[in-house]
Amino acid sequence: MRRHLACAALAVAFGMMAHGQARTPAPAFDGARAWTHLEQLVAIGPRPAGSAGIRQARAYIGRQLSALGLTVQEQPFVADTPVGRVDMANLIARLPGRRSDRILFTGHYDTKLLEGHVFVGANDGGSSAAFLLELAHVLAGETSREFTYELVWLDGEEAFCHGWYDCGRPDSPDNTYGSRYYVQAAQEAGAVGSMRAMVLVDMIADRDLRFRRDTHSTPWLTDLIWRTARDLGHGDVFVDAETTVEDDHIPFLEAGIPSVDIIDLEYAAWHMPADRLDQVSARGLQIVGDVVVAALPGLEARLTP
Repeated sequence: MRRHLACAALAVAFGMMAHGQARTPAPAFDGARAWTHLEQLVAIGPRPAGSAGIRQARAYIGRQLSALGLTVQEQPFVADTPVGRVDMANLIARLPGRRSDRILFTGHYDTKLLEGHVFVGANDGGSSAAFLLELAHVLAGETSREFTYELVWLDGEEAFCHGWYDCGRPDSPDNTYGSRYYVQAAQEAGAVGSMRAMVLVDMIADRDLRFRRDTHSTPWLTDLIWRTARDLGHGDVFVDAETTVEDDHIPFLEAGIPSVDIIDLEYAAWHMPADRLDQVSARGLQIVGDVVVAALPGLEARLTP
């Protein structure tokens, strides 16, 4: 029943008229296809920032986007970390719309560095990277859009030290390296004003999925996502309880960009070697995909004068 509702919402969403011009129907979000991407990323093994594994993940993401006919822009940078200077790179795929104003969809593709352990990050790093690949497939199939869509795979979200705050300084956190660099580069280029909203996904494939409202996130954007989830029958997954999360959305919020973090931190295998494929499922990828895609018409309407 929920799948039926989701598909109906997609049909309505992408059949809407935008400034007198019909939008080309997009393919539905396919959780099974996203799961295949997740399997391929996990098969690479650990993928911490600066590692051979993340370079393989970067190449895999690039190949998948190129196969969709999308141009992949690498945004390389060098980060000063507690383990020294580390080469990192964000990946960006842009789908032009009638407006140059952008709606961003982001997530990280690095995994936690756990010395002495094989940490493959099926949920934490894997689910967001795989989700964005399938979202790219959906959005690339919708050829008449009002806003420009930008998908960003962020590097260096994870702290190199064990804890999020263990080694950071107020002016140099040991985390969110990629999002901070992305926003800084946009500020230097005078491009922040074109970023109208940002949707962040992180840890979205937990078998026992439950998203709380993040208190840092922009209220109207959170309301839109959560209301869409309820309309699709997922009120038991997107719940009204609150949490407070430090994540890749913080640099965007600090730059004045409306942002929301869709994240389930109630995950027993978080930052543990047990974060493997048997702890996650395609269900979460499907639910979040359906909700995000169905929310797009309302998001564009909110951003249109």
